[in-house]
Amino acid sequence: MSQDALSRRNFLIGSSAATAALLLPNLANAQGSDTIKVGVIGCGGRGTGAAGDCVSAAPGVVIWSMGDVFEDRLRGSRDALKKDHKNAYRVTDDRAFTGFDAYKKVIASGVDLVILATPPGFRPAHIRAAVEAGKHVFTEKPVAVDGPGIREVIAASELASQKKLAIVAGTQRRHDLAYREVMRRIHDGAIGEITALTCYWNQGGLWMNPRQAHWSDMEWQLRNWLYFTWLSGDHIVEQHVHNLDVCNWAMRAHPVKALSLGGRQVRTDPAYGHVYDHFATEYEYENGVRMASQCRQIDGTASRVSEHIMGTKGTSNAHTSIKGANPWRWEGDRPNPYVQEHRHLIESIRAGKPLNEGRQVAESTLTAIMGRMSAYTGQEVTWDQAMNSTEVLMPTTLQMGPLPVPPVAKPGTTKLV
Repeated sequence: MSQDALSRRNFLIGSSAATAALLLPNLANAQGSDTIKVGVIGCGGRGTGAAGDCVSAAPGVVIWSMGDVFEDRLRGSRDALKKDHKNAYRVTDDRAFTGFDAYKKVIASGVDLVILATPPGFRPAHIRAAVEAGKHVFTEKPVAVDGPGIREVIAASELASQKKLAIVAGTQRRHDLAYREVMRRIHDGAIGEITALTCYWNQGGLWMNPRQAHWSDMEWQLRNWLYFTWLSGDHIVEQHVHNLDVCNWAMRAHPVKALSLGGRQVRTDPAYGHVYDHFATEYEYENGVRMASQCRQIDGTASRVSEHIMGTKGTSNAHTSIKGANPWRWEGDRPNPYVQEHRHLIESIRAGKPLNEGRQVAESTLTAIMGRMSAYTGQEVTWDQAMNSTEVLMPTTLQMGPLPVPPVAKPGTTKLV
């Protein structure tokens, strides 16, 4: 079972509710208030879920404003949050925004913290705008879809550090108690020197919304954002980033090059845009250690969502066990990392020691982008090539209307930019 399917429970680290209340005056940008006002930008299933997790993570957190491109998504999310979290729901009609500029209005609505859960292509601009406005950030992963976007996120992360603002990412395995304990042991030498890593996100297909006659190209693509690289980065970036992040965490580094295979073999209908349905990548780290990576979204195929780390003294599945010279197995409670990531974020803000995961998640995102670039072109791609790429996938104009779909990438023909 995917770790993303873990039950949404919480574990307590740090202060009690009473102690947290005493620390509230240290909250940056709360202007002395005992309440953390949260703005939700992107009101699909993930944004709605993240908002619920945030208000469940700590006392004194309220949903203050919301924004989405589409009114129906905004309305559905408002209804769900009002029903499920009525004591924390404070959104009024004049703090509910639609359109491509809704994020600006949410940021300017008097919030302390924003949740960014739009399709990933919008993430760099939204992170930058939030940090420039002095807001703390919870950002879903991935944080970009191309090299220029990654550079923008890293710059915003550096600015956040200067301004003492928090950025916590939706790579929730980093906040999972079992993963954290395994990583502590691995970093302390429990499996010796790491010699190789494997990671997988292989599963069936995902949702697709059939095109409606009244939808423009832009609306159709936004409502099916998984299938357009400018919005999702392709599934190696949008989904497999979780597993790649775990391997980077174990290595305490990012790969320096990638060589990928991939294609669009089964999910070929134009309704699925132009993305691939499978990737296989060999990554190499600076010390020569290699990581073998697979991700697939094809119905009727074997599912595997996991990581495996091999060392000179043992092996680990990265979250529940170590085998070898220092055997160990996780036997404690397995609290909900989706809630815990928000608890860590809020506690860090209230303690005046804001977490900043901006560069960390940017590097894991670029790891995935590097793999996609290699698969699309058929070329080996280095870290520097991916980081310094000039290819901007975001359309120059954001408006409802015509938007041609790029051709499906062909290795050996598609050029590295």
